[in-house]
Amino acid sequence: MRYHDCIFDLYGTLVDIRTDETRPRLWEELAAWYRENGAAYEPEELKEAYFRTVRRMEGGKAPLRGDAHEAHPEIRIELVFQALFREKQAEAGLELAVRTGERFRKSSLEYIRPYSGGGELLKALRANGQRVWLLSNAQSIFTRCELSMLGIEKLFDGIYLSSDYGCKKPDRRFFELLLRERGIAPENAIMIGNDGVCDIQGARAVGLSALYVRSNISPEEPLPEADYVLEEMDLGRVREILTGK
Repeated sequence: MRYHDCIFDLYGTLVDIRTDETRPRLWEELAAWYRENGAAYEPEELKEAYFRTVRRMEGGKAPLRGDAHEAHPEIRIELVFQALFREKQAEAGLELAVRTGERFRKSSLEYIRPYSGGGELLKALRANGQRVWLLSNAQSIFTRCELSMLGIEKLFDGIYLSSDYGCKKPDRRFFELLLRERGIAPENAIMIGNDGVCDIQGARAVGLSALYVRSNISPEEPLPEADYVLEEMDLGRVREILTGK
């Protein structure tokens, strides 16, 4: 067995998703929710305040995706929703902030669905004696619910979401955290993802092998230098590569 540990990205690799955080209905519904809970916002006012607060919590600058050496900070999105309550002098604990975030996600989500063969791939790897990990740039309050809803949460030996750790791919600290905590030898492990910078360059920087699969939501970029490159989504082929069967 060449790869004892298989590390997966989620969105765009195992799961197809589309969200729209600009749709007017989202901000109308969210403003109504804030008003019900003591924070009087108009929809456009709330939208502006949300993106302003995100920028502030990110440190005032957007991450340079093309620079693999930059440490990409990651925020906890529930703290944004909590701050928006406090901006209107409304009391809000973390439980209310999380519920607000869940409403936000539900209203901004156009669709979410697994790519064909994803569950079978994860099951096949574990049946083959390989360990399966999730390393995703994602918000915990969104993604853990979605993993459960899709029925794949228990197919991973461990789940690492960037909002839980304060850094995200391609920051090598995020990769090294997983490797260190789980005793993973880079020479016996592979990263599977759909982003040439975050997944592939990040993985190679810490000595991991890498498998790139271009999906419908991959960034527009040249094909990266990876050990394996699939120019279209084919999780059946990914399974053959990783299991050798």
